[in-house]
Amino acid sequence: MYQRIASVMVLVKDYDEAIQFYTQSLGFELVADETISAEQRWVQVRPTGAKECGIVFVKAQNEQEKATIGKQGAGQVLMILQTDNFTRDYEDMKQKGVVFIEQPRSEVYGKVVIFKDLYGNLFDLLQPSL
Repeated sequence: MYQRIASVMVLVKDYDEAIQFYTQSLGFELVADETISAEQRWVQVRPTGAKECGIVFVKAQNEQEKATIGKQGAGQVLMILQTDNFTRDYEDMKQKGVVFIEQPRSEVYGKVVIFKDLYGNLFDLLQPSL
């Protein structure tokens, strides 16, 4: 049997501002942007070169969803962005205005730093040690 996680959903306030942040600040590629209805689009981004998993943006529609924007990880890291060159990506993201909430650190599993997306969701930038 073969299974995989194809996408994860992230609630957003606005499709276009989310696309801009993820493509311009994080360097992701826009994989899909299709209109479903007047209020809904199918928008997917993924790290450049990634083939397995992407992020699908879901525009918050009701008050409960709007209150959850930026809090989907409940104060914990929501996703891990793995890199093959920590210093390159950290410096590039920092130059593009990405907010880091700590200084880079070395752990037994690799070099890591936590950053926020435009809504406050937390991500690890990680270069594994293996």
